[in-house]
Amino acid sequence: MIPGETVHSPLPWDLPWWMPDHFVFFGVLYAVLGIIGTGLGLAVMKTLWDVCQHKEGHHH
Repeated sequence: MIPGETVHSPLPWDLPWWMPDHFVFFGVLYAVLGIIGTGLGLAVMKTLWDVCQHKEGHHH
């Protein structure tokens, strides 16, 4: 990447990780997206687990 050139893609392999401002911004962005994605995945898994338990006749 030429100094002064803009980011063409937010994909990890297209970013200039050697630039501190890009490193901090995209590092935090990917961390937050990962946490949100993990939380959503866990919520879906727990919902499916509860539905399967309910269908088997195990009422809480």
